[in-house]
Amino acid sequence: MTRTITVGLDGSRESRAAAEWAAREARLLGLPLKLVHVWEPVPDPIAQAPLLGAETHRHWTWRSEMGVPPAEGWERIPREAAEGLRLRHLGVDVTTEQLSGRPSEVLAGAAKDAELLVLGSRGLSGIGGFLAGSVGLAVVAHAERPVVLVRAGEQAADEHEMDPVGIPSAATPFRPVVLGFDIESPDEEVIEFAFAAAARRRTSLRVVHGWNPPPYYAYGLSADLELHGALARRETTALTEMLRPWRAKYPDVEVTEESHYGTPGNHLVDASREASLVVVGRRVRRSPFGAHIGPVTHAVLHHSAAPVAVVPHH
Repeated sequence: MTRTITVGLDGSRESRAAAEWAAREARLLGLPLKLVHVWEPVPDPIAQAPLLGAETHRHWTWRSEMGVPPAEGWERIPREAAEGLRLRHLGVDVTTEQLSGRPSEVLAGAAKDAELLVLGSRGLSGIGGFLAGSVGLAVVAHAERPVVLVRAGEQAADEHEMDPVGIPSAATPFRPVVLGFDIESPDEEVIEFAFAAAARRRTSLRVVHGWNPPPYYAYGLSADLELHGALARRETTALTEMLRPWRAKYPDVEVTEESHYGTPGNHLVDASREASLVVVGRRVRRSPFGAHIGPVTHAVLHHSAAPVAVVPHH
C-alpha cells in the first residue's frame, strides 16, 4: 500500500498553507497527496444555545443527533482546495477524504497510513481553525508517524535562499534543514528523517546541539573557564563521532555541526530563522499519564519561524 502525504484541512489560512507545503513535499517524494477534512458534531451545550436562533438550532441539533455534517461548505472546502492544488502542482495526485469526529483523534488516526501528516498552525497559541492550539498539540503528541506543522502565510519562497538581488524566490536553492540533536539519546529515525529531507532538497544539514553542565558543575562553571572549555570540547567531540556514520551514508549532504552551551530549544528557534525545515524528535511514552511532547520540541513548535517536523521515536 502506497503511503500518502496527508494534510488536515479546515479552510483556515493555516490549513491552506499546510496543503500547499504538503503538495510541494508530495512532489519531492513522488507520493500522492490526501486532503482530510474533518467535521466535528456540535456539542450539546452549543446545539441547545438559544442565541443560535430557532432555525439554526433545529438544523444543528438534528444533524448532530443524526451524525450528519452540515451541507453548506462540507463538500466545497476540500473540493475547491483539491482543484486548486491540482492546477498549481501539476502531476501531483490529489484525493480528498471527509470524516467526522473529534479532530485530534481523527487526524492522529489518519496519520497511521501516511508518510507524513501535515497540519497548519498559527504558532499553536492563536485562536482560530481547529488545527491551532490544543488540537494541533494533541495530534503531535499521539500520532505514530511524523507530523509537520506549517505556519499560516508560509510561502514556497520562504524555504529558499534570496536571489542575487535580495528578492525572495522559489527558484533558488533551499535553505538548510536544521536537526535538533540530543547526544544523550540520539535516535536513528529522527536523524534519518533529517538527512533524507536535506538530500531530497539538495541542501545542507545544520545539526544543532544544546548542552548544559551537570548540576554539580553549575555553581563554579562561570568562574572556571578551563572547565567550561573541557566540557564544550567533550560535547563537540561526541556530536562529531555520532554523526560520522551518517555523513558516510549521505555523502552528498553537507553537514555543519553546532554544539552550544545553553537551552537547546532557544538555539533551534534561532536556527529556524534561516532554515527550510526544522526536525525534532518526540519520545513515544506509554504511561498512565498520557503522551508528552517534551520541553524542547514544545518550545520549537511555539516559536519556530520555519515548518517543524516532529518525528516520533522509542
